Amino acid sequence: MTDFFPGDTRSNRERMLAGDLYLADDPELAAASKRAIALAHRYGEIYAADQDAARSVLEELLGSIAPDAHIRPPLYVDYGTHITVGAGTFANYGLTALDVAPITIGADVQIGPNVQLLTPTHPLDPEQRRAKLEAAEPIVIEDNVWLGGGAIVLAGVTIGADSVIGAGAVVTRDVPPGVVAVGTPAKVIRRLKG
Repeated sequence: MTDFFPGDTRSNRERMLAGDLYLADDPELAAASKRAIALAHRYGEIYAADQDAARSVLEELLGSIAPDAHIRPPLYVDYGTHITVGAGTFANYGLTALDVAPITIGADVQIGPNVQLLTPTHPLDPEQRRAKLEAAEPIVIEDNVWLGGGAIVLAGVTIGADSVIGAGAVVTRDVPPGVVAVGTPAKVIRRLKG
């Protein structure tokens, strides 16, 4: 295999967290992902019977979550540890938050069912993709955002405070504060009073 990182002594995890290309099939990263999958599964299993016990599992899974934030299972993550969730936030069923890079969800955010927050990126170069290289860019969802059901937010996007993203929208670039954005790709269609 080609040495894609000549002279770079960082681990794949260190390269990943720096936003640089890294090898996705690294054993350290695979172990962290396996841990996250097990915790997310356990969270979903016990949620209906004992929400307090489920909450403990969710707190172990995520980087941080405010005491009054709530996420309904199922929840799908890559690692979980790179996700922060602010006060008063609610996520409905089926959130996919692929946190290869940090995902920051602010306070009072409303997340509809089956929303996807996708930080990973893949190289355009076929040889690099074949070698299982990938990278990532962070996602930021600022305070009081509403993400409609099935919305997809791509790597590197920030959605400004008080904005609304329509159901099924694909957000490929930053959205300013206080607007409504809809469609594929999402476009601002209205400014909100505030």
